[in-house]
Amino acid sequence: MTLSTTQFGKTGQTVTRIGFGAWAIGGSWGDVSEAEAKATLEAALDAGMTFVDTADVYGDGRSERIIRDVLKSRSGAKPFVASKAGRRLSPHVAAGYTIENIEAFIDRSLTNLGVDCLDLVQLHCPPTEVYYRPELFDGLEGLKAKGKIAQWGVSVEKVEEALKAIEYPGCASVQIIYNLFRQRPASLFFREAMARNIATIIRVPLASGMLTGKMTAASTFAADDHRNFNRHGEAFDVGETFAGVPYEVALEAVEELRLLVPQGASMAQFALRWILMEEAATVVIPGARTPAQSIANAGADALAPLPAATMEACREIYARLIAPHVHQRW
Repeated sequence: MTLSTTQFGKTGQTVTRIGFGAWAIGGSWGDVSEAEAKATLEAALDAGMTFVDTADVYGDGRSERIIRDVLKSRSGAKPFVASKAGRRLSPHVAAGYTIENIEAFIDRSLTNLGVDCLDLVQLHCPPTEVYYRPELFDGLEGLKAKGKIAQWGVSVEKVEEALKAIEYPGCASVQIIYNLFRQRPASLFFREAMARNIATIIRVPLASGMLTGKMTAASTFAADDHRNFNRHGEAFDVGETFAGVPYEVALEAVEELRLLVPQGASMAQFALRWILMEEAATVVIPGARTPAQSIANAGADALAPLPAATMEACREIYARLIAPHVHQRW
């Protein structure tokens, strides 16, 4: 399968526009065996994906180690692997975001991934005030000079944080939630990112699976699945779970969106293709727990561009049902 590619901002790297989000193979999405996790990543790479996103806290390093083992067993060009640092802080507070702590986390990720230099490290959704500390970002430049990281970026919860982060010249990328239920980045942030040649990594593209169209009012989730334990933001930002949309409201919107899905496509593929319609969306990183899901995600790339009428209908559903719950929060 040949996937469409694009430049990853100002880094000089070329990546596929559909990448692999490695949270689900690490943890917090119910049980996934190591064999199944490896097979799922293998399927994504076999489908042509050249971008993998992980974090040091996904399964306490399990996700990074699975990526290491899979890449070690494969010949040929290696994918671009992005990790994240910061959420290992306990408590997760702004004061913990020192360059010494971040460097220690990076050293651990280097070991987990079995590399000498990280392709990209992202601050992992730090508290807002962290973005106003230039000394931390200067420290990241120092880690580049040391050869521990090739590039740095940020993973954000809020558009405002993204806009602040890209004021730092060294920022290579911003990871942000953007999907049919979270459309605010398109109103200002994407334009600013493109003006500065900042890569964007689009996470939670399927709203924690809600936009697959497979969930119902009766759906249940395992105890160790964040869709159970973080439904109201008990463990981390509620915007990471179902994109912050109340479950019943989301189900109602899904039923309206279902009518717009092109013939021959799944609803998940439609939701991913909708994101790819945005030029500023560099790479979208749906997660997967099975090889079949990896292959299906890659298939979204082959869908024809969505008609203008479909895009307008998506905006209308968002404005009427979803925006009142999420638009001003993130």
